[in-house]
Amino acid sequence: MNGNLMESVRSAVLKESSEDLEGSCTKIVGYDFNKGVNYSELIKSMISTGFQASNLGDAIDIVNQMLDSTSLKFVFLKLNWRLSHEVPTEDCSARERDIAYRESITCKIFLGFTSNLVSSGVRETIRYLVQHRMVDVLVTTAGGIEEDLIKCLAPTYKGDFALPGAALRSKALNRIGNLLVPNDNYCKFEDWIMPIFDQMYDEQTNQNVLWTPSKVIARLGKEINDETSYLYWAYKHGIPVFCPSLTDGSIGDMLYFHSYQKGDQDRNPGLVLDIVGDVRAMDNEAVHAGLRKTGIIILGGGLPKHHICNANMMRNGADFAVLINTAQEYDGSDSGARPDEAVSWGKIRVGAKSAKVHCDATIAFPILVAETFAAKRKNLCQNGAKFEH
Repeated sequence: MNGNLMESVRSAVLKESSEDLEGSCTKIVGYDFNKGVNYSELIKSMISTGFQASNLGDAIDIVNQMLDSTSLKFVFLKLNWRLSHEVPTEDCSARERDIAYRESITCKIFLGFTSNLVSSGVRETIRYLVQHRMVDVLVTTAGGIEEDLIKCLAPTYKGDFALPGAALRSKALNRIGNLLVPNDNYCKFEDWIMPIFDQMYDEQTNQNVLWTPSKVIARLGKEINDETSYLYWAYKHGIPVFCPSLTDGSIGDMLYFHSYQKGDQDRNPGLVLDIVGDVRAMDNEAVHAGLRKTGIIILGGGLPKHHICNANMMRNGADFAVLINTAQEYDGSDSGARPDEAVSWGKIRVGAKSAKVHCDATIAFPILVAETFAAKRKNLCQNGAKFEH
């Protein structure tokens, strides 16, 4: 009796596997520091480390697949995806069958990020990508615009997550996580932006200029004229920056103040922003991608995540998707939704290569850029290739 019982227990605990994973799955092996400190190899080992390290490794692999010459403007760059890699369809035109034309059609990259990342040092990583035209379309929130401009006027400082709000308020210091922004920075911002709003209002009144949020952002990038600003480089290279929530921040405060300086609440609203013009422009960035594949890289959640995904729904979904955020899906939020939920909406294409990294983007994104955009540029420069601006 005891023998039969133990055999039953043993068979339950030591049930033989019915599938051999050898050759079909990656073996979990971490980095061996006996090989010395090699950061490139350390990062490459993440894909076989497990948990979020593997998700980051997958994200790096996907971004390397979406990179293209149209975004990077590298001479002699061997692409990971071109239209020439695809078999021509029966109904395609003679031009679409042309080999040279198919070689020129590459992936279009949308980059989205929340405002806190521009408050942080990730701003410099974003500026690097825009400066070298490595991305094609940007989407952010109001803070993602104003914080870039304000940093050209005055710095943000490192504080502590535990600093008490009441004490900071008494000193006119604003806390963003463990960052500190003196209120004087916003006073300098007001002094800088108000004359620009005056000029824009005159153009609206006398030249019938219809301002959209993206046109306002481009104008501010032009006026700041500072190479540390990603908005400056976006303006210089003609890269559109979309922000449907432009009034939800310090810029909104300035527009509010300005509206009372230029008119009254009943008859003259001051500057008028056309958000419909921008939703047309944003959706057209995806719709008019045409034969190009689209790739999305989204840091954080909220508006930037949805705005990019929704635009790509107009073309039956993005072909590559990398999401980096700490939000969870249990509350049904779009911020926490995994890529597969977007597939159900047609925002990410069925069969698309996608990954979500559950991690603070201030940690994951610089590492990802180091192993993708920056690594390709470095290798090409070392091989004597020219970089075109």
